[in-house]
Amino acid sequence: MKKIILGFILLFFSQYCLFAQVSEADFERADSLSRFNDLVYGNMTNVHWIEDSHLFWYEVKLRKGIEFKLVDADKQRVKPLFNTEKFEIEFGKFLGKEIKIRKYSLRNISVSKDLKGLHFEYEGTKYKCDLKKYVFESTGEVKGHPDKHWGWTDGAYDFEPFYAPDSCYLAYIKDYNVFVKDVKTGKEHQLSYDGCLGEFYSGELFWSPDSKKIAARRIRNNTKHYIHLIESSPNDRLEPKLLKREYLKPGDALPIAKPCLFDVEGLKQIEIDGTAFDQQYSLDKIKWNSNSKYFTFEFNQRGHQVYQVVKVNAKTGGYSVIVNEQSDTFIDYSGKYYRFDTQDDTKIIWASERDGWNHLYLIDAANGNVINQITKGEWVVRGVEYINEEDQTIIFRGSGKNKNEDPYFVHYYKVKFDGSGLTDLTPEEMNHDAVFSQDFKWFTDTYSKVDVAPVSVLRNTLDGGKSMDLEQTDIKDLLAEDFRFPEVFVAKARDGKTDIWGNIYYPTNFDPNKKYPIIEYIYAGPQAAFSQKSFRAYNYAFSGLAELGFIVVQMDGMGTSYRSKAFHDVCFKNLKDAGFPDRIKWIKAAAEKHAFMDTTRVGIFGGSAGGQNSTAALLFHPEFYKAAVSSCGCHDNRMDKMWWNEQWMGLPDGDHYKECSNIENAYRLKGDLMLILGELDDNVDPSSTMQLADALIKAGKDFELVVLPGVGHTLGGNYGEMKRRDFFVECFYKQLSPDRNSK
Repeated sequence: MKKIILGFILLFFSQYCLFAQVSEADFERADSLSRFNDLVYGNMTNVHWIEDSHLFWYEVKLRKGIEFKLVDADKQRVKPLFNTEKFEIEFGKFLGKEIKIRKYSLRNISVSKDLKGLHFEYEGTKYKCDLKKYVFESTGEVKGHPDKHWGWTDGAYDFEPFYAPDSCYLAYIKDYNVFVKDVKTGKEHQLSYDGCLGEFYSGELFWSPDSKKIAARRIRNNTKHYIHLIESSPNDRLEPKLLKREYLKPGDALPIAKPCLFDVEGLKQIEIDGTAFDQQYSLDKIKWNSNSKYFTFEFNQRGHQVYQVVKVNAKTGGYSVIVNEQSDTFIDYSGKYYRFDTQDDTKIIWASERDGWNHLYLIDAANGNVINQITKGEWVVRGVEYINEEDQTIIFRGSGKNKNEDPYFVHYYKVKFDGSGLTDLTPEEMNHDAVFSQDFKWFTDTYSKVDVAPVSVLRNTLDGGKSMDLEQTDIKDLLAEDFRFPEVFVAKARDGKTDIWGNIYYPTNFDPNKKYPIIEYIYAGPQAAFSQKSFRAYNYAFSGLAELGFIVVQMDGMGTSYRSKAFHDVCFKNLKDAGFPDRIKWIKAAAEKHAFMDTTRVGIFGGSAGGQNSTAALLFHPEFYKAAVSSCGCHDNRMDKMWWNEQWMGLPDGDHYKECSNIENAYRLKGDLMLILGELDDNVDPSSTMQLADALIKAGKDFELVVLPGVGHTLGGNYGEMKRRDFFVECFYKQLSPDRNSK
């Protein structure tokens, strides 16, 4: 009997200790961590070059408040952009209240080249200031952002008439057809006769430089697809509102564009056989060459496995394909596309992953042959900043070239058209962010790492040489508050060879002798990579969560971008993969190094694609992940917007969409799940989450659902963050959240 009583007492106290691990003070501290942003000084932000000058201004938060600085790059001089004290006084008089712009930054600032005029936004209103006299005037209200539109714009009525380059003719659409008018005589001529309501000519018309030809597109329109949203709690009335958004989904019909050509001198249409381009996602980017002998258009085949640049003969209407990108998986047109035609129309600079890495190629515009590969190697071009035809140089962003650093660090490079003279303009082994002058003679460079505070300098583009120190970020106050830098961690992927990079985040009161549950923040969208690379004092998504007694991790697994094409191709028709085999190996490797990481208690959360990913973790990998919070998830890719899903999943012409669907696989759920949804989400159809809830209910599964009235696409906002933290504390510490309703 004594043994039974003793056992009961031990059980009681062990449960008590377990329940007491997260205190109310921990919750209060987690809520207060945004103050870390206020403890960082000297970080340069909002850099703006003033028109075509070598003057630029920027904001910097100093201990006395926000300052606006003006820099002359040629003279390497710095002075205040304006007199802050006088600005506050005079602006305060104008508004009739005290103004402290050192605490509240102005928004959307622009400065005239003569430095006399300042346009800005303050508390929802636009203003103009005469910087010589400090006289202010209001110029209107700040307009809200328009609702998202995920349909297609056909362009039928969106354009004014187009004058020919020689101004002799005016071209326009009338009764769905193409017309021209002789400007001198006023006589109208109809060039097309086959336009109608169901198959009309787009209002965007393209004159040849010699004013003799017009290129156009005839559009066979599609059936519109809409999603409907219910605004349950509008501010202006008691009754709810029904809202509608145009929103195309995978497999929906698209407008089909046919390339067309008109001879204005002969007042006739020149036939182009466009049947080869009927299976299209898009046919656009019409462009004439300089001597009017041909025009080009770009064709993206539905399914994103063929992308072509097509040349059309202006006399005959015959065409040839001069760039022909093909892939057995997908062509990343939405993230890696780049084209530049030289002024003499002889060459094209083109981005391609044809050798397995995203690089630049110099292509003969006459026949599409590769003259030379401009960049090459096991690294990637991230984007082109500038091309100087006069000296045959390109300035571009790239990452992964420096083998002794994080392969995601962005550097800025210069290279010749022939591939020679490759120069790193930003040599520090950190992540760089540059802003260039309009003529690309100068650029500001701010560089940092997750564990190194930002430094900002002025460089020239001749060789990247540093011309001037601008700002050095001061984090002494931050470090005095027990701030902990994230730890960069690298482990091998599923193939045992490829490095997976990520970060480990700690609570400020970290104790290496404790065992901590692990929470992964996931977003495995194939369009980019997402792990933090630059310094940040506070991260809304996970700083507060870590403070409640969790080790938070984030990494980029296979299937995401900015590495090799093979690395990226893992996602093809396979979004449920989400890099989980790599992520699980990474977390286990981190736990082998750090005994305080408890791999028996692993949770995961994310929003949007991350919402899909986090639920998929419990459906397909319940042996590892035990709890998930999923916000605004696209839980079935057939329910989400077309462009994003068809880019990676192709057409829904097989079982792959169903196999990747959280809704179809809801019966597999193991572990604890919370779903968070904004009722007005016009990015991901809210019905996706509600259909998942329906499937879980039908499967007899237990889960939590949080619906946020009046909220759009969101990770959850403050309320969702509170629910997410409470959920993980309850799941892994078996402890209820504080009683907030008692206050």
